[in-house]
Amino acid sequence: MGRILAIDYGKKRVGIAVTDTMQLIANGLTTVNSNDIDNFLSSYIAKEKVDKFIVGHPKTLRNEDSEAMTYIKPFVKSLQNKFPEIEVILIDERFTSKIAFQTMIDAGLNKKSRKNKELIDTISATLILQTYLNQK
Repeated sequence: MGRILAIDYGKKRVGIAVTDTMQLIANGLTTVNSNDIDNFLSSYIAKEKVDKFIVGHPKTLRNEDSEAMTYIKPFVKSLQNKFPEIEVILIDERFTSKIAFQTMIDAGLNKKSRKNKELIDTISATLILQTYLNQK
């Protein structure tokens, strides 16, 4: 069994989280520059078997696609073209950044650490992945 890899895609940064090989536990992996995501994924997949990509699907409170989908849809299409053997699933990511920030507060991180946007993106990807695992 391969891993499930979650992606919190943004214009500047991409948060990445993965499961263990049993697909039970979501772990934050890293945050990469959006321009480097293709190289990162190619390199990661060369080393680790990935069964699915879970991509955050930003929605409004009215359950409609948010503006961010204008750049996420082309990314998802590119992902499907580059890795056709790996299923891509979109998961509602409403409030993940706010929950990630609150998680940092609850963990006792200081103000300077909470301003680390890369950490917020990684935690958000982990929350997206955990949401998928809970639904599964």
